[in-house]
Amino acid sequence: MTDYRAPLADIDFVLNRVCGLDRILELPGYLDVDSSVVRDLLEEAARFMEEKIAPLNKVGDTFGVRLNPDHSVTTAPGFADAYQHYVLAGWGAVPFETGFGGGGFPWVVGIALQEILTASNMAFSMCPLLTQGAIDAILHHGSESQKMTYLPKMITGEWSGTMNLTEPDAGSDVGAVRTKAVKNADGSYRISGTKIYISFGEHDMADNIVHLVLARTPDAPAGTKGISCFILPKYIVNNDGSLGRKNDITCVSVEHKLGIHASPTCVLSFGDNGGATGYLIGEENRGMQYMFTMMNQARLSVGLQGLSLGDRAYQQALQYAKDRRQGRAPGAPAGESSPIIDHPDVKRMLMTIKTTCEALRRLTYWNAACLDVAKHHPDASEREFAADLAALLTPMSKGWGTDMAVELTGIAVQIHGGMGFVEETGVAQHYRDARITTIYEGTNGIQAIDLVGRKLGMQGGAVVKRHLDSIDSLITKLDGRPQMSGIRAALTKTLAATREATDWLAQHGGNQLDLLSGATPYLRLISVLTGGYLLAESAVIASDSGLDDTVVTERLTSARFFCEQLMPVADGLVPSITGDSELLMSSI
Repeated sequence: MTDYRAPLADIDFVLNRVCGLDRILELPGYLDVDSSVVRDLLEEAARFMEEKIAPLNKVGDTFGVRLNPDHSVTTAPGFADAYQHYVLAGWGAVPFETGFGGGGFPWVVGIALQEILTASNMAFSMCPLLTQGAIDAILHHGSESQKMTYLPKMITGEWSGTMNLTEPDAGSDVGAVRTKAVKNADGSYRISGTKIYISFGEHDMADNIVHLVLARTPDAPAGTKGISCFILPKYIVNNDGSLGRKNDITCVSVEHKLGIHASPTCVLSFGDNGGATGYLIGEENRGMQYMFTMMNQARLSVGLQGLSLGDRAYQQALQYAKDRRQGRAPGAPAGESSPIIDHPDVKRMLMTIKTTCEALRRLTYWNAACLDVAKHHPDASEREFAADLAALLTPMSKGWGTDMAVELTGIAVQIHGGMGFVEETGVAQHYRDARITTIYEGTNGIQAIDLVGRKLGMQGGAVVKRHLDSIDSLITKLDGRPQMSGIRAALTKTLAATREATDWLAQHGGNQLDLLSGATPYLRLISVLTGGYLLAESAVIASDSGLDDTVVTERLTSARFFCEQLMPVADGLVPSITGDSELLMSSI
């Protein structure tokens, strides 16, 4: 099994050349951060996670978690100790505000750290990931008292966080939640109900777990308009900040899953002994608005999981392809078996994984950089545009990123041949771990619906138009570059297909059946186009920046392969987008 090594060279290129980290660091709020410090930070993070976290990936997959008779959960051997080292090193605090003990770095730097952590050990990374989302929700919507009570220790990682949406009878239909919240005389609430699929809902790695729970007050209106959001700590926090009594929260069971075995996915029961104590965030009946703060950030992080798993699987498949000898490759001497990497089909599979991961890295990092600009740019119009662009990119990051996670890890299994189907090889774990990513934090069907139903109509369609115009502008820059003529031709064709599909969806916006029937293929089409655009932009940047010839050649090769050999398949999706929706609905 190949050890993981963080792809620091490409991460550095994307941060500094594609996302313009220096410009981000000039924004108010980041003036104390130096780009050279970022490089040192990432190098040290890579060393730490490669040595401390990555070796536990197989251990966690084999051991899983244990639910004890007292309803506590024991994580895999080494996880609790590694998490303490993670906390002491301060990795979770890097992208958060200094006022609550954070490092004050841009979110795009946090995303780079998150990629390295997730690729090292996806199951382990789930704990910090959920905590980040809970931090963000409290930071945006909590009272000053709640911020001071919970954020300092959540930002250090001493306390972890969760998001509790799903119930047995309410999966993606969050408006159907039945968990009840009754107000107490002291202003707190008595919470009762059951939540399922709660990642790290109970564990032994942190001192306290801060649950963010959606519930309904007695007189709340039906549906999503009647949902409120509450903080329910595992241990009640005393006035002096110390931990008091255990809250009335019980881990009833942990799920036995296809993948991410070391991440405890819990069924939590609130109020078995009279009612769990909860504290309202913001106002009643605005819980969905607050929870979307968590969900949108989490969706980007889950898209990043797709990239991370794809890259981890690629590294393992690449090494196997170099070591494994079978058959005679074209041009090889007679009588000798060749490394399978010399066979064209294997080379194609490896390049498919490599270039798609590079496209995903650029997409997700750009998505995060937009969030930094939206938060800190001094110009209100620039903040608005960056926020809108981030909103447009998020369903691409999550939907395409995780669809690709399943495809790319599956290709890595294929490269291993029969050995890929054997658990001891280790590559099957990445495939199993990836499968959940298309489901949680909003299934990819929901991402597609969000894209065509909400995001295409932003600013009357101006946001997507500006994005497509940017791609058109890059195509113009490719004129007079003969080595990029194939990239230019492919981008031109796919851009035309995307404009055709976008216009068709805009014209049929009043027909919900037409809109939703074409949503998923449209998500794939615009995502592939965006990935090709970002790789082509990288090739231009590398060529125009006087970088080493090796870097220029690699960037050009990646862009050519993706645009010329992978992207054309997406052009054929237009008939699926504009096809007969009545035929689709009557087919089964």
